[in-house]
Amino acid sequence: MRSTGWKPEDCAETLKAIADPIRLRIIDLLRRGAKNVGDLAESLDATIVTVSHHLGVLYHAGIVRRSKRGRFVNYSLDGKILVRSSHGKELLDLQCCRLELPMRQA
Repeated sequence: MRSTGWKPEDCAETLKAIADPIRLRIIDLLRRGAKNVGDLAESLDATIVTVSHHLGVLYHAGIVRRSKRGRFVNYSLDGKILVRSSHGKELLDLQCCRLELPMRQA
């Protein structure tokens, strides 16, 4: 058994949080920088309500952060989540595992 404090239940909850196509697309968009709900909804061709729901799931899982900018709330990936490997690949470090992300399309 691992003594690092790793808990399979926590890992499963984090993996569930990203196990949705819209959430994965949100993560991909946030790799490019912070965005508000309206910008994300437009990029995803989704409603603000839908995007807000998915951002809430990602926020409660500790994957995204939010910060108030005037009357808007901007969302960004948590600074500890997005890391670069020694080979230059971007990874999502979920503490229990790392997921390699495909190269960003221009």
